[in-house]
Amino acid sequence: MKTWQLGLMALLVILAGLLGFVATRPSHFMMARSVEIAAPPEKIYALVADFHEWPKWSPWDKKDPAMKKTYSGAATGVGQVYAWEGNRDVGKGRMTLLALEPGKLVRVKLEFLDPGPFTNDTHFAFIASGDKTNVFWTLEGESDGLLQKAMSLLMDRMVGPDFEAGLARMKSAAETK
Repeated sequence: MKTWQLGLMALLVILAGLLGFVATRPSHFMMARSVEIAAPPEKIYALVADFHEWPKWSPWDKKDPAMKKTYSGAATGVGQVYAWEGNRDVGKGRMTLLALEPGKLVRVKLEFLDPGPFTNDTHFAFIASGDKTNVFWTLEGESDGLLQKAMSLLMDRMVGPDFEAGLARMKSAAETK
């Protein structure tokens, strides 16, 4: 067998192994980040429960200050919709407020249209701890296809730093008097 044929066979074996590994991954994925903020849960909740407040802390607003944003659905509360279209760093998508528990929980349906389409759930939990609040930001969803499963393996590295930056900005906004 020639050297190039051996190389090609090795490449095919590696590719088959990688595809097999991806195919065996669970269809459900989850990633989360958290931060402790020196503010009451209600103050932080207010920054998250209204999409009009997101520019104060959202990591994606900083990545594309010229991003086109539209608000629709309910003016406030459950049913409020926020859509965006921006550069390649932020893409195009839509979020809908699904559930609100004042000072405790915000649940959002997150739809990526470009890149995508992908639909995921994200939620924010606020847990008081003395005069501070622990904020947990979680993203989870189903990865049905091979490409989606491969993407979910990279989700923590791709989106985790954005969550960390957003939580740091949220902390700064909430702790400002």
